[in-house]
Amino acid sequence: MTSRLTYRDAGVDIDKKGRILRDIGPLVRTTFGPGVRHELGAFGGMFSGQFAGMRHPILVASNDGVGTKTRLALTAGRLKGLGHDIVNHCVNDVLVQGAEPLFFLDYLAASHLDPSQFEDVLTGLVEACRAAGAALLGGETAEMPGTYVPGEMDLVGFLVGVVEADEVWPRGIAAGQALIGVRSDGLHTNGYSLVNRLIERDAIDLSTTPDGWSETLADALCRPHRSYLAPIRALRTRVTIRGLAHITGGGLEDNVPRVLPEGVEAVVDRSSFEPNPVFRWIVERTGIEAAEAYHVFNMGCGLVVVVDESEADTAIAALREAGEDAWRLGHTASGPRAVRFLDA
Repeated sequence: MTSRLTYRDAGVDIDKKGRILRDIGPLVRTTFGPGVRHELGAFGGMFSGQFAGMRHPILVASNDGVGTKTRLALTAGRLKGLGHDIVNHCVNDVLVQGAEPLFFLDYLAASHLDPSQFEDVLTGLVEACRAAGAALLGGETAEMPGTYVPGEMDLVGFLVGVVEADEVWPRGIAAGQALIGVRSDGLHTNGYSLVNRLIERDAIDLSTTPDGWSETLADALCRPHRSYLAPIRALRTRVTIRGLAHITGGGLEDNVPRVLPEGVEAVVDRSSFEPNPVFRWIVERTGIEAAEAYHVFNMGCGLVVVVDESEADTAIAALREAGEDAWRLGHTASGPRAVRFLDA
């Protein structure tokens, strides 16, 4: 006779998942604004399509994942930051087209759900959504033994924003304009496969504080992906923004050309800024070539702003007033739609 087999025997505890989702309800509701048109527990999240004061609203959607940063965060016990990571990454991705966030959805999966870990991630999601003014409209939480490696998790996000049709960026980018760099908070969400491999290879203790640093490796490596929404909101009232480039995987080399028109190149002076200490540490410990490091990581420049040359100084001053480390990164010129490094 075949022995009895339950879903829990297969590694999935439906009741546990239900309890977790019920417990987070009050927290999620704190992100709801007047646009939300459903109650928690609905099969689909609903959001009003009425946008007061907008003539021709355009919806802008983005999705991304935290990637292998989850492994580092699990090792260091810094899971709340992952919620900020994924929300802010998606916020920045719609921001570069001028969009204001409307709502966000998440996907969290693991071999087995740990209630405390789930709560930490959700707390970060809620905090970041509230800061961006985005409703945490819904999501999916999956327990998938045999698909995900035990002790690992996957976190993915989806965000929708809105922008007036005649205010979409990029617009009006041409040769002879200024490129303004804005400092990153560290790796953000890119390059962690290399970092994880380095930590494993050298058995690195994340609680150590490298010489000359005021923080531990865990602090530096787990610092969340930052949102540029607030400073760009302030900047757009001071200057005409021609375009923004969010510097993620592929670095300056791959991301800046995404906003350039044909016939315009970006001339970037890498000596105009000093990489964050965490990047110098990675380069020293791995021996990675500079060209590859600038292609894998943001190296300290998380956002590039394109403005007319006549407004460059005003833009830098406005960003600094907003608390940003901003500098003149380079300029646009006639040439192939690519990045040309002056120091390369």
